[in-house]
Amino acid sequence: MTTRRAAPGPYGSTAGRTALRYLLLLAVLMLVIGPFLWQLSTSLKGPGEDVYTRTPAFLPEDLTFANYAKVADTIPVWTYAANSLLVAAIAVLGNVVGCTLAGYALAKLRFRGARLVLGLFLATLVLPGEVTVVSQYVTVRSLGLADSLVGVALPGAVAMLNVLLMRTAFAAVPPELDQAALVDGASVWQRLWHIGLPNVRGMLSVIVIFTFIGAWDDFLWPLIVLNDPQKYTLTVGLQYLNGTFSANPRLIAAGTMIAFLPIVVVFALCQRFFFKGVEEGAVKG
Repeated sequence: MTTRRAAPGPYGSTAGRTALRYLLLLAVLMLVIGPFLWQLSTSLKGPGEDVYTRTPAFLPEDLTFANYAKVADTIPVWTYAANSLLVAAIAVLGNVVGCTLAGYALAKLRFRGARLVLGLFLATLVLPGEVTVVSQYVTVRSLGLADSLVGVALPGAVAMLNVLLMRTAFAAVPPELDQAALVDGASVWQRLWHIGLPNVRGMLSVIVIFTFIGAWDDFLWPLIVLNDPQKYTLTVGLQYLNGTFSANPRLIAAGTMIAFLPIVVVFALCQRFFFKGVEEGAVKG
């Protein structure tokens, strides 16, 4: 009795497809991680190494951490980092609270004008951010919040996209649970706290991570609102590392790495819920 071998698919054998898949993944990895690794390598190079040579060396020949100390000597980097942290904290808190309440109301509560409110939220996503910059600045200035960190954080305190994401997450919770809670006499707040929130932790982690990254990395809006150099956020303050007549790429790379570290910390703290919470999606009693 003879066994018939499976004919190769249109893309070759299984081993060939696996090798091609890994090659593509490696290429994407280099495109994503390559610039970060190059910046890290540049920040660790000594003053005697030429970073503009035709055949640059990836590994530093004269490994040094002095560039990070020079960044702190050149600009008040810790003050700028504290300002950015305050702005990011306000934005994250506003999105977690505001988007959770708005998303739950749109998904689980019945009230007049719900479809109209949802349509307005969707309409705001059509407009690019640059269109509303002038109106946002006029609003912030009229509130007396110009040249303040609160004025920087206010426009991003509640993002419409995050409201829609939370609405989708709450809508995925089985309605039978709310009906059973209503029979037991649970209030809206009790249903939100005991039924809704335990099932949307994954989406909350997504909102926390991306809101923090957006507020931390924002450059245009803080540059427009702030005038006092002592109130600059880190992304705006790093521009002082680029001198008028000369620039040290090692210092710029070191400043970039300092600005990148808080993002790594936030993702490390939230990644457990970011992956596990989304995958589970189960109701915990």
